[in-house]
Amino acid sequence: MSHPLVSVYSEKGESSGKNVTLPAVFKAPIRPDIVNFVHTNLHKNNRQPYAVSELAGHQTSADSRRWPHRSGQGAFGNMCRGGRMFAPTKTWHRWHRRVNTTQKRCTICSALAASASPALVMSKGHPIEEVPELPLVVEDKVEGYKKTKEAVYASQRMRAGKGKMRNRHRIQRRGPCIIYNEDNGIIKAFRNILGITLLNVSKLNILKLAPGGHVGRFRIWTESAFRKLDGLNYNLPMHKMLNTDLSRILKSPEIQRALRAPRKKIHRRVLKKNPLKNLRIMLKLNPYAKTMLRNTILPQAKNHKLRMDKAAAALEAKSEEKGVPGKKPMVGKKGKKAVGKKAATTKKPAADKKPAEKKPTTEEKKPAA
Repeated sequence: MSHPLVSVYSEKGESSGKNVTLPAVFKAPIRPDIVNFVHTNLHKNNRQPYAVSELAGHQTSADSRRWPHRSGQGAFGNMCRGGRMFAPTKTWHRWHRRVNTTQKRCTICSALAASASPALVMSKGHPIEEVPELPLVVEDKVEGYKKTKEAVYASQRMRAGKGKMRNRHRIQRRGPCIIYNEDNGIIKAFRNILGITLLNVSKLNILKLAPGGHVGRFRIWTESAFRKLDGLNYNLPMHKMLNTDLSRILKSPEIQRALRAPRKKIHRRVLKKNPLKNLRIMLKLNPYAKTMLRNTILPQAKNHKLRMDKAAAALEAKSEEKGVPGKKPMVGKKGKKAVGKKAATTKKPAADKKPAEKKPTTEEKKPAA
C-alpha cells in the first residue's frame, strides 16, 4: 500500500527538496480513551509515599478508659481539637499501578497518529497557522546544535513583575516536542527553553507525548528519527473498519443479497385475560368447556331441588305429629331454622298504677273571702 510523501524542511523553514515516506504508525487508530487510561495509571508511578505520624493525636499523658461526654473535654477523636485524623494515612498504601506493555505501545501509536491531525493539534492550543506541513520534519543538521542561541531566534522577554505577589504566577504552557535520533548536542541546545521536551525516537514516553492524557501535542521530527519509525519492531493496532463508508457498505449488492425482506407486520400487545374467570376466552381455548360447565350445573340444580323437596316433606310430617298444620318452608337462606336463638317472649302488661294526686292550685289554697 502506497503512503504519501512528507517534505523535509531546513532549519530556516525552507523546503530542502527531499521527501520522506509517511510511516505506517500515522495511520493507526486514534484512541483517546486508552491514552487517558494509560496516562492516568503511569502518572501514579511518580508518587512518593506519605503518611501522618502514627502517634499524632495520641501524644498525651492523660489517658482514660473512654472519651469524656462533658462539653469541651473530648480527646483523641477526629472531631476533637488536637485529636487524630479519621483513618490516618499509611505509607504502605498501593501507590503504583501496573500497565500492560501492549497497552502502552498502543497508546504511543495513538499519540503519534494524532500529531498528524491539524484539528487535534490546534485543539491542544498550538499556534500552527504558519507551519507548512504536519507532521513537520527538519534536516538532521538540527541534531548538531550545541548552543541555545542557535535553537532560538527570538525568545520572549519577561520582566520582573508584581503579579506573583497577587497570586498570578505565570503558567508555562507545553510547547512542541522535538524527537531526534542521535544526540550530537541537541539536548544542550534545547534543554533551557521553556515548554520544550526532547525525546529519543527509541525511547518514546507517553507522559511526554500526551501530557495530561490528551492527544494532539505538536511534534518536530528530525529526518533520521522520522525514517526510523518504520524500522521499530511492533505490530501496529488495526482499525475496526477498513472502510468507514457505512452507507455504501449497506447498499452494496453483496449485503443486500444476503438480507431478508423487512417485516412490516405490526404486532400490537393486547391485554391478557384469565380464561378461568373469562368464559369467552376459555371457549376460544377449549370449545368443549361450555359442555363441561353445563354438565356440571344441571346435576347441581337437580340435586338442590331434591334437597329442598325432601326438607319440605320432613317439615310437613313433623308438624302433623304435633297437631299443627304444616307450613311450607321458605326456599333459600330464609327457610333455614335459627339455631341457638331464644324464642321472642311477649311483653307482660304493665301493672296498674295509682293515679297521681292532684296538687292544689294557688286559688284553692286561699280561703274564701
